[in-house]
Amino acid sequence: MMRCAVKAGGAHVVIGERRSPSSSSPGSIGSRRSVVRMSEGPGGFCCGGVRSRAADLAGVEMGRPSAGAAGLFRSPRYGRVRATASADPEDIPSDKLQAKSSGSVLPYVGVACLGAILFGYHLGVVNGALEYLSKDLGIAENAVLQGWVVSTTLAGATVGSFTGGTLADKLGRTRTFILDAIPLAVGAFLSATAQDVRTMIIGRLLAGIGIGISSALVPLYISEISPTEIRGALGSINQLFICIGILAALVAGLPLAQNPAWWRTMFGISVVPSILLALGMAVSPESPRWLFQQGKIPQAEAAIKKLYGKEKVTEVMYDLKASGQGSNEPDASWFDLFSKRYWKVVSVGAALFLFQQLAGINAVVYYSTSVFRSAGIASDVAASALVGAANVFGTMIASSLMDKQGRKSLLITSFSGMAASMLLLSLSFTWKAVALSLGMHWVSNFFIGLYFLSVVNKFGISTVYLGFASVCALAVLYIAGNVVETKGRSLEEIERELSPASKVDASNAFLVSDE
Repeated sequence: MMRCAVKAGGAHVVIGERRSPSSSSPGSIGSRRSVVRMSEGPGGFCCGGVRSRAADLAGVEMGRPSAGAAGLFRSPRYGRVRATASADPEDIPSDKLQAKSSGSVLPYVGVACLGAILFGYHLGVVNGALEYLSKDLGIAENAVLQGWVVSTTLAGATVGSFTGGTLADKLGRTRTFILDAIPLAVGAFLSATAQDVRTMIIGRLLAGIGIGISSALVPLYISEISPTEIRGALGSINQLFICIGILAALVAGLPLAQNPAWWRTMFGISVVPSILLALGMAVSPESPRWLFQQGKIPQAEAAIKKLYGKEKVTEVMYDLKASGQGSNEPDASWFDLFSKRYWKVVSVGAALFLFQQLAGINAVVYYSTSVFRSAGIASDVAASALVGAANVFGTMIASSLMDKQGRKSLLITSFSGMAASMLLLSLSFTWKAVALSLGMHWVSNFFIGLYFLSVVNKFGISTVYLGFASVCALAVLYIAGNVVETKGRSLEEIERELSPASKVDASNAFLVSDE
């Protein structure tokens, strides 16, 4: 006999009861023990997850029907409780077990990745072009205005990243993509035709808003249309195409030495992928998840059929309905992010982004051509293109190793390598070393783009890269002490590790065993 009971406040609620077949019978599950984690929600206590040691129940999670059927029970005191502890394969519709997809999401993922390419291109295009556009626009001797040309895009991206998610929820993913193409195309056109620095800054600002929206929208759309079995593989494709966009921008600068006016073409050619993005999204299916959340069930089924084939409609709709069971909780406020329950998660995420920026990667992306020229490298633009190629190569390596080596070990290794690289860069310059003080700021990317040239002129390039090396070393220490490894761990396990409140909930866990 297997008994599954919820204990809370001294009371027991029987969720389900099942007699286990003997371990000697064919196909039997045999004796097993399950752990149920308790969590407290608006309706009281409910099962947070059920795991079995039996092979046929491995991976079955509370609230996500998979190989086991989900049963829904009600308690007058504790509200709804979902139990997925035991079920037979025959409880699942046969089409869920046998259906194979006849559709393909890859063409639509490719269209979305145009947004990622534009993201990287607009970040990197100013690298080789800055010297030449500065001469044409009369700001060659003004490092501050040159910094504004670089960093205005980042200011626009900040605005776009905050508004992108809201627009996507209200208008839908594909319509937001089409809308996003407007600032991307207009910004590129204004930058290419600018006759003064004011027009250039406006163009860069609009392009920044566009890439900010893309930064929120591309990974969201890809994750929502990707089948579960390849979602992990496609999860890092956004970053890969950003790096490809940066590489494309650096390669596009190669003709500058022979044609100083080429910088206008460099900005102008990004209008083409912006238009292709809008046209591609006009014929791409909307996210089935968004359509389902809007109550547009027929449209959601049509999108699923287009993405995965008609064989998958029943299965995907089943999953959407199941995942929608727990989506009625009120949204958390911004202030909740700073509560004890979530602070460690938020602080680790923010710190990793801060270390990434202060490690100097975007200083390399924006100014590597000038840096290589200062180091005496004749073919500075070509050297910058090699940096872009190394960036793409590193991203591909990280994507392939992420699930094998773990995220934490890769972070420590990469920051250690960057620390050594930045130290070598600082030693490769002969200028007098002076103390470098770079304030840490939440808009670090913006300020690096704005003040990098001014800081280099004042303190020297060697000191700047020595500072970047120090930040990388600090990042290694921070990651080793604060970042938890996520390799091979469920979201619930990671949550318990990071959230003190989840650890308290875990203390209410109990064992379920056959009697």
